[in-house]
Amino acid sequence: MAALRTPDSRFENLPDYPFAPHYHTLRSGLRMHYVDEGPRAGAGVSGQDKMSPALAQSAAPAVLLLHGEPSWSYLYRKMIPAFTGAGLRAVAPDLVGFGKSDKPPRLGDYSYQGHVDWLSEWMEALDLRQLTLFCQDWGSLLGLRLAAEHGERFDRIVVGNGFLPTADRGVAPAFKVWRAFARWSPWFPIGRIVNSGCANKLSPAEIAAYDAPFPSSAYKAGARAFPRLVPTEPDNPAVPANRAAWQKLGQWNKPFLTLFGAGDPILGRADKPLQQHVPGAKDQPHARLRGGHFVQEDQGTEIARRMVEWMKG
Repeated sequence: MAALRTPDSRFENLPDYPFAPHYHTLRSGLRMHYVDEGPRAGAGVSGQDKMSPALAQSAAPAVLLLHGEPSWSYLYRKMIPAFTGAGLRAVAPDLVGFGKSDKPPRLGDYSYQGHVDWLSEWMEALDLRQLTLFCQDWGSLLGLRLAAEHGERFDRIVVGNGFLPTADRGVAPAFKVWRAFARWSPWFPIGRIVNSGCANKLSPAEIAAYDAPFPSSAYKAGARAFPRLVPTEPDNPAVPANRAAWQKLGQWNKPFLTLFGAGDPILGRADKPLQQHVPGAKDQPHARLRGGHFVQEDQGTEIARRMVEWMKG
């Protein structure tokens, strides 16, 4: 598959993002980037395109951090040190089309199932197991599918401002506005979009870091595509698989926690349906924190602290 690759120079001197790059080449030829920090098997493989089978089979337990739209692993820069400081491994991939990962240039190159398949292939190549998932926004649309379909690899789930849509519920007016903007607006300023979803406003350098993966509009097809891929209508091709995953989550008895930013106009109240549906959510220390849609920006350190304590318990 043809793809654009953001020059490395765009990622130089980003504030609070000192993490070494790791890459995996998918069967399609696309290259996925991921952060891999903390104790893990195979130290010293940074920058290699493929992990050897011996290393993959001995991979350590990890916290899997999945970003959404239109962010990238930079979103987790406040949380990763908190996990590694507690002796945990933190793995944060850039979805295809985002961050340091390759970016197919056509809207038609992207589908919901395609993203699930890319992530599944990457996860299996690293043989990630005993995972604690934290997912937000599209990270939840993908992460909850992964956990439902590969439950043997996941020990716990934490959702922050995310959900698994099955076209059985209404759509917030704010989402309809966002979807129309992503489709039709000639102006699509990634950094400013992220900033608008935060309660604590970003610095100019942080806004620039969110813009870094996208040197021009040609690189933004993945970000443009995501809103229209959300399955809000019953005839959407992703609905059957999502409904099957939702059914499996209704039988999920492993620990399940929600930590939401209360100021999100689209997903700020989506925690209650998750808590009511997932058995593993019962009696967990759920919380709504002061924060917007990108709760990792507003409360990243606090979320990581709560997760570490929760995992210990």
